[in-house]
Amino acid sequence: MATENKAAPCGTSSAAACDLQLMRTPTRSRASGWIRPVRRAEGVIRCKAAVAWEPGKPVSVEEVEVAPPKEHEVRIKIAATGVCHTDWTYLYDCEKGVKTLLFPLILGHEAAGVVESVGPGVTAVQPGDKVIPVVLPQCGECEFCLSSKTNICTKNWETLQQGVLADGTSRITCRGQQVYQFASLSTFSEYTVVPEYNVAKIHQDAPLDRVCLLGCGVATGYGAALNTGKVERGSVCAVFGLGAVGLAAVMGCKAAGASRIIGVDINAEKREIAKKFGVSEFVNPNDHSKPIQEVLVEMTSGGVDYSFECVGNVALMRAAFESCNGAWGTCVIVGWTEKNLLSVSPKDLVLGRQLKGSFLGGWKSVCSLPKLVEDYMNGRILLDEFVTHTLSLEEINHAFELMISGKSIRSVIKM
Repeated sequence: MATENKAAPCGTSSAAACDLQLMRTPTRSRASGWIRPVRRAEGVIRCKAAVAWEPGKPVSVEEVEVAPPKEHEVRIKIAATGVCHTDWTYLYDCEKGVKTLLFPLILGHEAAGVVESVGPGVTAVQPGDKVIPVVLPQCGECEFCLSSKTNICTKNWETLQQGVLADGTSRITCRGQQVYQFASLSTFSEYTVVPEYNVAKIHQDAPLDRVCLLGCGVATGYGAALNTGKVERGSVCAVFGLGAVGLAAVMGCKAAGASRIIGVDINAEKREIAKKFGVSEFVNPNDHSKPIQEVLVEMTSGGVDYSFECVGNVALMRAAFESCNGAWGTCVIVGWTEKNLLSVSPKDLVLGRQLKGSFLGGWKSVCSLPKLVEDYMNGRILLDEFVTHTLSLEEINHAFELMISGKSIRSVIKM
């Protein structure tokens, strides 16, 4: 009978244990034993935020009110936030097969900032700490957190999907009405309140307009290769979709020692930038009369060892799966979609192909992100190269346009 390692590692590729209980101990001076006081929240903060009033319409920058944090909550001054395709999807595709969210809504989930105040019971962070609010909680106590087999956490999962915090309400209002919080975060706001289990404390010297990308896209793609796919040295990989997530997957494949990394994208302009991240060959499906999976199987004499779908397109997911070696190839689904079901042949699975999914790259969020930040600061991973545009909050609709038109890799909104 299989047994679980109860000292769950931070990332599924790491052997280091993450002691969240220790992380949530108040800071104590070694010399005096004095515990630094934590400033509690006082009063409502008025600030700017990009509010989505209804699905399918551009967001508008409004003045909002952000209430003080309640028990086990943290109020954060957002310094920078990336604009992710998932934000666009839940705004413009929510009536096209994607789960409809409640509106009005403040989107945004890929950010970094500084703790402004904390609610009762919070000990892991204090005002002035630099942090990354992360979409995936890590309470360190639930069965999933204690398992090394997953990075999912069950804490407040239902309320997270409902756009509210633990007590069933949001901390943000606009024009006198409650505004729902996307993924419990809502980082398209100058201030926000999030559960403490969704907050990763990071190095105080970290540049927030860069490490914000680790809150979603870069961590997701990078970890998909290292933690979920477990790419082996000398292997052949294919990455479908060369946006921020796909390029991060390329970076992960390169870090793992892949001998060939084939980038697949219909945007020919992605060819040159993809080379900077490690792509050795670029394939545009529009340049071929055959299905892309057949092209890749021929290029690799039987199929790739690992493929990564980083778009969220079911047809592309199947192509990625069928591009794998039929006896041992592994396909990792990274792109998010709720529109359609994925159909594959059981025979392919029986004969050896594997199909996996990856959420936030398999990283246990709160304890893994600080290490990724340090990896960036020490030059081990790229972040600067992802940022093609730096914009103001008032330009957020333009950021969406740049993304959908394929003219940006990542736009960062600086508050």
